[in-house]
Amino acid sequence: MTPPLVVVHRDAGLLARAVAARLVTALVDAQAARGSASVVLTGGGIGIASLRELAASPARDAIDWGALDIWWGDERFLPAGHPDRNDTQARDTLLDAVDVDPDRVHAMGASDGPDGDDPDAAAERYAASLASAARPEDHGPVPRFDVLLLGVGPDGHVASLFPEAPGLYDERIVVPVRGAPKPPPTRLSLSLAAINAAREVWLITAGEEKAGAVRLALGGAGSTAVPAAGAQGRSRTLWLLDRAAASRLPASLARLASP
Repeated sequence: MTPPLVVVHRDAGLLARAVAARLVTALVDAQAARGSASVVLTGGGIGIASLRELAASPARDAIDWGALDIWWGDERFLPAGHPDRNDTQARDTLLDAVDVDPDRVHAMGASDGPDGDDPDAAAERYAASLASAARPEDHGPVPRFDVLLLGVGPDGHVASLFPEAPGLYDERIVVPVRGAPKPPPTRLSLSLAAINAAREVWLITAGEEKAGAVRLALGGAGSTAVPAAGAQGRSRTLWLLDRAAASRLPASLARLASP
């Protein structure tokens, strides 16, 4: 596993624009190489801001949106269309503005979906969708996603995997989350094993309140105490930060940062 690459941008706005530009390049390259591509989206302030920048960029049209599989790393287990759901925000911000194939937009289950208010069944259904999309060359029950986006919480959580939570010990690919320390308490999340199936994992983080978690994750903390430390891409792991989030990094990592 290669060491993560740390790239620091001046502020959150520039960070979001840079993420959008990187995403265009990565997905276009993947489609050129294999005919299609896959991305795992995240929610949160900087994640949605990055999608908004992508929607506003003329370069978005370089992506063949009909040949893109879209997944989510986690979801709030709320009714379909609820404004707090990650997929609702992604549709409102980006997906409704581009020509996606509805059959290739893989939203996680809702609390009023076919499994009702049963997060275990909804997690199993999403895991089955992932398994059906995996190819023999993926060597596992999860597609080898081209890019997987993650935000990082002030406590070091990624997706809906919170420090010391049962989901970190769960061997399933998609785990139900109950009693999350931030609302809503019930969620669905990819496991670290599923996250780490991606070719590239990008941890996108902005804000001084995240600086401690960034320092711990990049400083060798364990993944049960700081789940972000356990998120690693097969080919590359990128930490894309603004200066505030990078403010507590040691000089040895700060030297890798861009202006």
